[in-house]
Amino acid sequence: MKWKSKPSLIKFMAGASVVAMGATATAAMAQDATANEEAAEEVLQDDGNVIVVSGIRASLRESMNIKREGQGVVDAISSEDIGKFPDTNLAESLQRITGVSIERTNGEGTNVTVRGFGADYNLVTLNGRQMPTSTLGDGASAPSSRSFDFGNLASEAVAAVEVYKTGRATIPSGGIGSTINIRTPRPLDDPGFKGSIGVKGVYDDSQNGDVDITPEVSGILSSTFMDDRIGIALTGSYQKRNSSFNQFFSEFRDGYLGCGSGFENEWGAIPCDPNNDWRGNYNLQENRPGADDVYAVPQNGSYNVTDVSRERINGQAVLQYEVVDGLTATVDYTFSQNTVEARQSSVGIWFNHVTTASSYTDGPVTSPNFYSENFGGAPSDLSYSGSLTANRSINKSLGFNLEWEAPGGLTWVFDYHNSSAESKPTNQYGSSMSVGTAVYGLQEQKIDYTTYLPVISYVNAPGFDSNDPAQRFATGNSFRNAYFRDDIEQAQLSGHWEADLGFLESLDFGVAYTENKVKSAYGFIQNDTWGGVGTAADIPDDIFYPISVPEAFRGMEGADSPDIIQSFYGFDLERMVTLLEDQFGICSNPATGSSISGTCLAVQDTDRRITEKTLAPYAEATFGFDLGAGEASLITGLRYETTTVDSSALVPIPTGTQWVAANEFNLTYAPGAFARQKGDYDFWLPNIDLKVEPVNDVIVRASYSHTIARPTYAQLQGGRTFDALFRVGGGTANQGNPGLLPYKSENFDVSAEWYYGPESYLSVGYFRKNVKNFIGSVTSTVVVDGNETPFTNPLYDPYNGPRADAARAALGQDAPLDDIRAYIIANYPDTVVDLGNGQFGIVGLPEDALVPFQLTTPINNDQTGTIQGWEFALQHNFWDTGFGVILNYTIVNGDATYDNTLPYTATQFALVGLSDSANAVLFYDKGGLQARAAWNWRDEYLAGYGNNPFYRDEYWQIDASISYEFDMGLTVFAEGINLTGENLKGHRRGDNTTFFSYRGAPRYAAGVRFSF
Repeated sequence: MKWKSKPSLIKFMAGASVVAMGATATAAMAQDATANEEAAEEVLQDDGNVIVVSGIRASLRESMNIKREGQGVVDAISSEDIGKFPDTNLAESLQRITGVSIERTNGEGTNVTVRGFGADYNLVTLNGRQMPTSTLGDGASAPSSRSFDFGNLASEAVAAVEVYKTGRATIPSGGIGSTINIRTPRPLDDPGFKGSIGVKGVYDDSQNGDVDITPEVSGILSSTFMDDRIGIALTGSYQKRNSSFNQFFSEFRDGYLGCGSGFENEWGAIPCDPNNDWRGNYNLQENRPGADDVYAVPQNGSYNVTDVSRERINGQAVLQYEVVDGLTATVDYTFSQNTVEARQSSVGIWFNHVTTASSYTDGPVTSPNFYSENFGGAPSDLSYSGSLTANRSINKSLGFNLEWEAPGGLTWVFDYHNSSAESKPTNQYGSSMSVGTAVYGLQEQKIDYTTYLPVISYVNAPGFDSNDPAQRFATGNSFRNAYFRDDIEQAQLSGHWEADLGFLESLDFGVAYTENKVKSAYGFIQNDTWGGVGTAADIPDDIFYPISVPEAFRGMEGADSPDIIQSFYGFDLERMVTLLEDQFGICSNPATGSSISGTCLAVQDTDRRITEKTLAPYAEATFGFDLGAGEASLITGLRYETTTVDSSALVPIPTGTQWVAANEFNLTYAPGAFARQKGDYDFWLPNIDLKVEPVNDVIVRASYSHTIARPTYAQLQGGRTFDALFRVGGGTANQGNPGLLPYKSENFDVSAEWYYGPESYLSVGYFRKNVKNFIGSVTSTVVVDGNETPFTNPLYDPYNGPRADAARAALGQDAPLDDIRAYIIANYPDTVVDLGNGQFGIVGLPEDALVPFQLTTPINNDQTGTIQGWEFALQHNFWDTGFGVILNYTIVNGDATYDNTLPYTATQFALVGLSDSANAVLFYDKGGLQARAAWNWRDEYLAGYGNNPFYRDEYWQIDASISYEFDMGLTVFAEGINLTGENLKGHRRGDNTTFFSYRGAPRYAAGVRFSF
C-alpha cells in the first residue's frame, strides 16, 4: 500500500465512485453515494490531514463501503479497481462480482448474466439514465435484442459500476436480474487540476499468422475554476485490437428416438428395418439407439477460421457550474464508437443421409462417436466459403442536470437526456455476407466427435482432388444488410426530503417520462446456385491462399489427428465478389431480393418501428429506529409504470413460389407494405428493505420487491414475415405481438455481512425470484389464399399438384426429388423460369395445392419459474503483509429444467442461463508494487432451446496483472488474460454432440501510465 499526502487522480477517480452524483443520477442513487462518501471520508481523515490510500486495497475499501452503506443488495467496483485489472472492458470486471457471469464474443466480454438472467433481462443505466442499446444480432435476421453490449465502452473513463440486485422504487425498471448503473466522474466532486494519460501495447496470441502488437491510449483531464464553482472534465480513449476466432461448428437433427419408437421415417433417421434397407446402410450402424434412447443425426460440419479487427473510440465532456450555493447545473456529452470487421474462411461438409455409417454412445441420451456418408458413383461437394462482417456501433448521449439544495432539507433534481445507439454496416456488401465455392469430388466424408475438436475427414473420388483450387467452382452466395437504431428521450424530476421527524428520516419522490423509439431494418439478396455456376476455369488460381487446419486449432485435442483435414484454400473475398458480379451479376441481378444500384447492399424490405412511452411516478420513505448495536433502517416504496407500445412494420409481400433445387423452394416478393398494431400495460412495483446491525460491524438485510423486464423488439413487431426458403411439407412464418406483457419477478433477499476490518468482510445471502409472464409461442398452420390484406397473392406448392403427380406416376412414388424436378422441367417447360447459370425454377400454379406455413406468434403463457440460490463472499487482507484474497461462490437453481431424454416433439419449458459460478483472487499491494491473479469459473448451463436444447460447457480462465508506481506519478504495468489459453465448447443433448468448439488463447498487454 502506498500513502500520499496530497490529492491526485487516484483520489479523483476512486472518490468519484462513492460521491454523491446528484448532477447526473437519480436522487436515490445520489443519496446512496453520499452515504458512501461519508463512510470513505471517515477512514481517509488522519489528524485533520487528508490521507489518500492508493492501490488495490483502497479500491476494494471503496467498493466495500458502497456495499455496506447501500440499501438492499448492491455490489460495486470502483474506478481504480477497473483501471488496474487486466480488463478488456467493463464486462470483464463485472464477472468478479458475486452472482455475475459474462458472455464472450471473439474472446472478449460483451454481455452479462446476473443470478441466471441473461443480457435481455438486465437494465443498464449511465448515471441513473436509461441507455439505448444497439447490436446487429445474428446478421441473418432483423436485429431485436435489448441487451447492452459492454464491448462498446472502454473502462478507463468510468468511475464505478454498481449492480443493484434488489428492486427500488427510485431505480428505473426493466431488469429482473439487476439494474447495472455506470458512473462517470464529475469535476466539482473533487476540485483542482489533475489528469492522467496511459499507453499500452496489446499482444493477442489468438491471431492467425504473424501477431501484431496493437495500441491502446487513454487520458483524463479535470479542472475547476472560479473558487471551484466551474468545473470541466474531459476523458478519451482509443483502442485497436487484432485477434482471431477459430471454431468447429456442426448442426444436428436432434431429439429423435431410436428404433421401435415411431421415429424411423424422420429425415436422416438411423435405419432400423433390415428388410427395408433401401439406402443399403443397415449393417453400417454400431450401437444403434433403442426405442427409449434419444439421439442426434449430424447435418453438417465445418472449420471456420476468422480474423477480427476492432477499433474502439470513447470520449466524454462534462461542464459543471455552481450558479449559487446549493444550485448546480451540469451539461455532459458521451460518445462511443465500436467498429468491428471479421473475415472468415470455412471448409465444410453436408450430409444427405443416404448411405451413412454411424456409432453412438449408450443411452438414454446418446452422442455420436462418428457419422459418415459414402456417395458411391455420385460424388458430393467439399464446400469452401468466405464471409465478411463489417459493422459499426455508435452511441451518443447529451444530458442536462439541475440540482437545487432548497431550504428545509429538500433537494430537487431535474435530469434530461437525449441518447441514441446506432449499428450499421461499413462497406458496400452489407452487415454480413457469404460467398460459396466447392469442389464436387467427395467419395466419402466423416466427422469423429470423440475429441474436444471433432475431426472432419474425407476421401476423394477417383480423378478428383477436393483441395485443388483449379477444380473449384463458384456456388451460392448471400448478402445481408441489417440496421438498428434506438433513440431514448427521458426526463426525470426527483425530490429528496431530509424529514428529521424522528421515525421518518427521509422521503424520496419523483416522476420519470421515457420515450423509446426503435428502428430495426433488414434485407438480403441471394443466389441459390449451390449446384455450381460457370466452370472451374472462371476462377483464377491466384485468388486463393492456403490455410493450415492443425495450425489454426493448435493445442486442441483432435487438431493433431492424422485424419483431420490438413489444409484448405481461402480466397480474396472482395476480388471474388467483383469477379462473380462481372460474370454472373450476383449483386445487380440476384435470384432473390434487390440491391442498391452499384453495390451489393440489399434493399431493406423489412423495416420494424416501435415506440414505447412510459410514465413512472414513484415514492419511497426511509424510517430509522434503534435496534441492536446501532440504528436500523426500513425503506418502503412504490413505483407505478404505465407503458404504451405502438408497433408498425414494413414486411416483404410474397407473390409466388419457385422450386429451385431438390428440397429447396423459394418465395418471390413484391415491395413491402406497413402493418400497425398497438398494446399497453401497467404495473405497481412495491419494495421493502430492512437493514439491521444487531452487533457492531454485522449487518443483516431483508428485501422484498417486484421488478419487470420487457420483451425483445422482435416479439413486439407489428408485421408477419414469411421465411423465403421452404421445404417439402411447407414453410415457416413469424409475427410479433405488441400486446405482450413484460416478465414480472417477485423477489426475496436475505443476507448477513460481517465487516471485520478496513478492507475485509464476510457475507452470505439467499435470494429467490418467482417469475411469471414468460413468453412462449403458439404455432398454427396458415395458408396464403389471397383473401387477407396485404397478402393478396396466393402461394402455391409446385410439389403438390398435377405436374408432380404426373412425375411420380411415371417415375415411381419414391422417386428422388431431383428426378421429379427434371421430369417437370422437361415436360412442362412453359411453367419453368430460367434463373441463369443452368439453374431453373418451377413456378407454383393455381392448380397446385396451397403451401402450408407454420406461423409462430409469441404469447404470454401460464408458465411460472422459481430461481433461487446462495451467494458467498470473502474479502480478506493479511494484516500489513500486503497480501489479500477475494473469494466468492454463487449457487443458482431453478424449478424448470430441460429433460434431455424427451424427443423434439415434446413441448418443454425450461429456465436458461442458470449455473454456479466462482471467483478466486490473490493480490499483493505494498510499497508501490501491486500484483493480482484471478481465477474465474462458470459451470455448464442451458444456453437456449427451441425444439432442441443447446448447452455451454463448464469454463474457467486465469487472468493476472502486475504494476509498479514510481515517484512523480509514473506507473508501469503488465497484464494477461486467459493465461492458460482455455478453450470453450458447446453441445446439444449429449455431451459429445458438439455443435461448437473454439480455440482460446492468451492475450498480453504492457504499458505506462502517468498521473498528475
